[in-house]
Amino acid sequence: MISSREILLDQIIHWVNRTPEIRVMLLTSSMASEIALPDEFSDLDIELVVSNDKEFLKSDNWLGNFGKVIAKISDNEDSFEGKYAIRMVLYDNELKVDFKVYSIPAFREKVSRIELPLDWDIGYQVLVDKDELTKALKPATYNSALIKKPDPIEFSKLLNDIWWDMTYVAKCLKRDEIFYAKFMSESIMRSQYLVPLIEWYISNQNDWKVNTNKHRKFFKKYISEDLWKKITATFSGSDIEENWVALLAYADITHKLGTALAESLNYQYPNDLETTIRKYIISIKEKIANGNLLS
Repeated sequence: MISSREILLDQIIHWVNRTPEIRVMLLTSSMASEIALPDEFSDLDIELVVSNDKEFLKSDNWLGNFGKVIAKISDNEDSFEGKYAIRMVLYDNELKVDFKVYSIPAFREKVSRIELPLDWDIGYQVLVDKDELTKALKPATYNSALIKKPDPIEFSKLLNDIWWDMTYVAKCLKRDEIFYAKFMSESIMRSQYLVPLIEWYISNQNDWKVNTNKHRKFFKKYISEDLWKKITATFSGSDIEENWVALLAYADITHKLGTALAESLNYQYPNDLETTIRKYIISIKEKIANGNLLS
């Protein structure tokens, strides 16, 4: 049985073939990738090359050719350094299409690059090419998305930084400053330190030949159930005591992943720093709150 997404894709292809100013149509991302695992919620990611892109982008009426638009995001080339524009659309049948629109010169420049750009190197399909503009497109290698092994300096800096920033979270929690605590634990510690640490751990176990996909969607695929519980223990709600538990979970998972990597890669793990920061966190937690507590 043909899915509604396949029907929509066919509609877009037919429309492109009937529209003279559109010269190329690519399918990209998960629906075109050999390593992705698309499901019923996966979007269609479509790239269009247009001969008169400025005129074409003056109106978004063409988006209505494929269904009733219930929500959209429209950003023109000035939002992307003049390289392309985007139209992200949600239709009333719950299908979502992300359109990327190039001018012919911008597309040719991207095709001519020595290395295939990341968004194409993870997979693409040429669905329409009226002028052989994709003739020089290199095949996807999937290598640019592989997790790279850190050198000793990068490894050491990440561990130093995550232990350091735990001190900020401790002070924020003691002060009942939940917004600041969440900024440090989520925007900084999780995104900048814990996520790369998990990536390194996974890739090290897979001979540095693995890709965890955009926003690490495949993390759970590579992690044991027990380790997954330890990682997810770092998530918490708005309760201060719950956040203290999560902070200690951060410390525990940093130790577990960090020491395992250090042993495998023959790198130094900062044991003394960990001991010092753990003592600091417990000391801050146990202090009696007063007006002169912390600076």
